[in-house]
Amino acid sequence: MTDEMCKKDIRGLLKSFGVMADEAIVGHIATNPDVKELNLRVVLEDLTEYKNSDIDRLSLEVTKSIHCK
Repeated sequence: MTDEMCKKDIRGLLKSFGVMADEAIVGHIATNPDVKELNLRVVLEDLTEYKNSDIDRLSLEVTKSIHCK
């Protein structure tokens, strides 16, 4: 896979996630109007089946508070 194709796939994944996450968060806030702050965690989990079991898997976790009011 070329670097350009790889970057395009990564951007597509992140764009899809961003749109879906935005819709889910906005919808959650709308159905829970008394919530003043959401404490969220986003986790990136590598599900690849590697031949070498000793490989370090890709892992990323981001936490953030979202002020709703």
